[in-house]
Amino acid sequence: MRVGFTLLAAVALLLAQSARSVTSAAQPYPVSYHAFALAAGTGTVVDRSGALVLGSTGLATTSYTDPHRGTTRSYEVGTWTSPVYATGFGFSELVSSWIAETPTGTFIRVSMQAVRADGSPTKWYTMGIWASGDSDADILRTSVGGQGDADGFVAIDTFFAKDHPMWGYELGLALYRPVGSSASPAVRRIGAVASDPVNTKPYLPSATTMTGDIALGVPAFSQEIHTGEYPEYDSGGEAWCSPTSTSMVLGYWGALPPASEWSWVDPTYGDPWVDNTARQVFDYHYNGAGNWPFNTAYAGGRGLDAFVTQLRGLNEAEQFIKAGIPLVASVASNPNKLTGFLFDKGTNGHLLVIVGFTKTGDVVVNDPAATSDATVQRVYDRAEFERSWLPATGGIVYVTKPAGPPLPPGSPGNW
Repeated sequence: MRVGFTLLAAVALLLAQSARSVTSAAQPYPVSYHAFALAAGTGTVVDRSGALVLGSTGLATTSYTDPHRGTTRSYEVGTWTSPVYATGFGFSELVSSWIAETPTGTFIRVSMQAVRADGSPTKWYTMGIWASGDSDADILRTSVGGQGDADGFVAIDTFFAKDHPMWGYELGLALYRPVGSSASPAVRRIGAVASDPVNTKPYLPSATTMTGDIALGVPAFSQEIHTGEYPEYDSGGEAWCSPTSTSMVLGYWGALPPASEWSWVDPTYGDPWVDNTARQVFDYHYNGAGNWPFNTAYAGGRGLDAFVTQLRGLNEAEQFIKAGIPLVASVASNPNKLTGFLFDKGTNGHLLVIVGFTKTGDVVVNDPAATSDATVQRVYDRAEFERSWLPATGGIVYVTKPAGPPLPPGSPGNW
């Protein structure tokens, strides 16, 4: 993976900043999602399906010590580095997301290098080490702490710039397989959302575009019925809002796993596919199931197209609902500031599914913070919901859908 930039790339980046500054200034706050086209790298090739895989030549040999298992194994590794992507605005946050198949024993590392205002690069930051399995032959998927420096730091799944914004970035992939194995990871999507959501306070609610009621037929699953289940995966309940929400969207698209994949779950537990999702997205550094790109990577492994991005208002979310695409949204609220929310104490972070809107613009949600599956669906006040969503997380959502249905038209650059 290269460390520097050519003078031409730096000049092009600065020109792009200048050319796009007018359009970005008109946005409520600047946000950009970009998915990269995959191409051959060092020891990697693109196969007939369009996925990046390990090639037969150019591979390096390295070792990896799993910080959670304490095991060290030798691997063949190939790499790919994206072109420099100029955001056109100074960003303070970045979340990458990906879809990858990782046969037993293989894994991938996703990295990001940002670009300062003068066109010079930061160091490379690890955004995630991902394996879909957790057998004894697999590494345990993990975020990486302790990466902070003068430019920024990574908090679980998000890069935060420090006192100076970044103006571009590269993404890097490293694909690993055990020495002697013929298996290969296959990366099918890699992208990132960059934003500067500091201007979302004070916040004014968006105007609705709805003219009638819409509620998509998303199945309802409660996180609370899992309270106390599987302490090794953070004991269910409030800790499982993300895998429960991911499971609801998988169920909507008919992509829940077969019973053979969750046969390990205690048969007395309800909705056992939720337990399975929590296990399959669990971040062993974070010690939780709420890692955003780990959830979309799991959905991608179920045959869907999934990524993390940010929306700038419920008026944008309405376009997805009109297209038949539910959204998993990340919210946070102060005590008693989201009427109807199960917990009076509020929440520092919570995932739920936007499934529809009323004709007046209030939000129909499947909120897993419910005492039963029957009480999961409810309606939240539009203004209260947006104030719990945009200022808190910058409008983070999981977009998950099959490859066929198109995304809503008229994207302003964040999908």
